[in-house]
Amino acid sequence: MILVNENYQRLQGSYLFSEIGKRIAAHKGEGVIKLGIGDVTRPLPPAVIDAMHSAVDDMSSAQGLHGYGPEQGYAWLREAIADNDYANMSIGADEIFVSDGAKCDTGNIGELFSGTCKVAVQDPVYPVYVDTNVMAGRSGEYDSDAKAYTDITYLPCTAENNFKPALPSTPVDLIYLCYPNNPTGTVLTKDELKTWVNYAKKNGAIILFDAAYEAFIREDDIPRSIYEIDGADEVAIEFRSFSKTAGFTGTRCAYTVVPKALYGVDSSGAKQSIRDMWNRRHCTKFNGVPYITQKGALACYSEQGKEQIKETIDYYLNNAKIITSGLKKIGIECFGGVNSPYVWLKTPDGMGSWEFFDKLLNEANVAGTPGAGFGSSGEGYFRLTAFNTEENTIKAVERLSALTL
Repeated sequence: MILVNENYQRLQGSYLFSEIGKRIAAHKGEGVIKLGIGDVTRPLPPAVIDAMHSAVDDMSSAQGLHGYGPEQGYAWLREAIADNDYANMSIGADEIFVSDGAKCDTGNIGELFSGTCKVAVQDPVYPVYVDTNVMAGRSGEYDSDAKAYTDITYLPCTAENNFKPALPSTPVDLIYLCYPNNPTGTVLTKDELKTWVNYAKKNGAIILFDAAYEAFIREDDIPRSIYEIDGADEVAIEFRSFSKTAGFTGTRCAYTVVPKALYGVDSSGAKQSIRDMWNRRHCTKFNGVPYITQKGALACYSEQGKEQIKETIDYYLNNAKIITSGLKKIGIECFGGVNSPYVWLKTPDGMGSWEFFDKLLNEANVAGTPGAGFGSSGEGYFRLTAFNTEENTIKAVERLSALTL
């Protein structure tokens, strides 16, 4: 018999959102309103649809046919990303890699780093960051009492520290930061993010910065990119996505920025370009995002596309406002929902987060996400998303308000 990767045996239970799906499927009630998984309900922007239709027409002729494209993404899309998302920053098109999802990239990026690297994650945390490091053998054993892995450094994010983690107290090599944060919906100011960049530079660490929700930022002094901080290109990789920005969850398009100024070292101490390593990995394991999809992504940067995307983001942020207002009216403490599509609430009366999930599902026909699924610091909290329709969001808040809590 062939040996398997035993690190998979250290994974705890099923993937969080798979477990939620199973519980919803087993629920006997009808008309469940889903405010759990962060999937979109608004259609793709008309500008994107028009561009994709035109791209389909291109594929109908020998002259317009596009087969294999550049693994890194077509130059015209990468240049549009650099010109629009990184204007006045030190990021060029050749440092941008188009992919089929930020989830994939945040999971795959670990392949570039030694299995001995020490990892730090926010707690609560997007499960992919932890699980992929478990698979890679960086986690150590699972401590069932602490509900944590022994070799991962957890950075608690709680109401007591305004969901902003302290710097690691022990040396780490890789730091996962997500802002606007999934799941808490909170943000960092430029000065606060600068503290992390300075830490990484001083300690030789690399920040893996997930900025998938940057389009939801509305307040001043909240950075959309870590590269707004001087020197970040020497210590950070950034992940972005068209999924929540433009409704590409089913269309699949994202990109990762790996600056040329970012280096690691090999066992001999020789410097190695992280950008070149990612390029090699990308070319070996990825065949590129379809031409039609990339044409749709390009349309996001047209004037029409920008206006239509803003309308969609405003729609979801209004849903978040409906949720937060409704929760506050019934005395439930909540956070986020201002620069983010996520609302993070404190479960009432000390109720466990999975207990609250079951109560909400069984008594109100509303599904959310238990905070415990994001880590031990998420226990006693619960995440609701603003990605459903306005009508369903209002109904969900009404149902929650009618619960006996």
